[in-house]
Amino acid sequence: MTKTRIITLFNQSGGVAKTTLTHNLGYHLAANKHRVLVVDMDPQASLTNFLGVDPEELEKTVYNAVIDEEPLFIYPEKIHGMNLAPTNINLSAAELLLPAATAREYRLHEALASIRDNYDFILIDCPPSLGILSILSLTAATHILVPIQCQFKSFLGTDLLLDTVGRVKKKLNKGLQIAGFIPTMLDSRTAQETRTLQAVEEQLSQIAKIYPPIPKSIAFADASERRMPLGIYDKKHPAVKIFHKIAKELEKLEVKS
Repeated sequence: MTKTRIITLFNQSGGVAKTTLTHNLGYHLAANKHRVLVVDMDPQASLTNFLGVDPEELEKTVYNAVIDEEPLFIYPEKIHGMNLAPTNINLSAAELLLPAATAREYRLHEALASIRDNYDFILIDCPPSLGILSILSLTAATHILVPIQCQFKSFLGTDLLLDTVGRVKKKLNKGLQIAGFIPTMLDSRTAQETRTLQAVEEQLSQIAKIYPPIPKSIAFADASERRMPLGIYDKKHPAVKIFHKIAKELEKLEVKS
């Protein structure tokens, strides 16, 4: 039996499509008959919103698991085939409360331990920072998936990101593997973005797999506004085939024992 793949989508930069990827890859994995849990670790709660859950109405969230060490709250209804561990703005207090907590880096790992066997894939949407919530998410993961916007500035931040991953792997999570890099928001008409994509493919392919780039499209915002993955909102959109292809590649991931 294949062990649960726990994939953290991580980049310290904002606006690189982490939440969009978590939402859409989760949907495609669920459509492929996998048991999928998506975990919102960003206090902005974009993933929770994208899945049609109002963060302000929640009495329990991820906060209660990582701060109070309660069982992880799972939203009672599946949404587009996925289960959701939602969050809200309360999680922002974790940055202040966790530094004094015992075994703080392992709080999410422990919260997932009792339920992980219920799922084939757990996808964790990180906040855009190198703070404690991202460290928790990396410590809990078997794999990291890195979205990189096809902008030179985003590409330049990769060294800092890899340094953080290396420190987590050395000190907290020796089994952590880089599942790969996903170039996002590509406008192939722009020479600079095409050059950045080429640099990503040439330099980062030595570290891990480079997945097909996700094109820039207003359809993502439209689908999110309708609280739908793109595969439901616009089945014929070219990015849908790309998400499906990436999901099939994620199925091949193996967990280090």
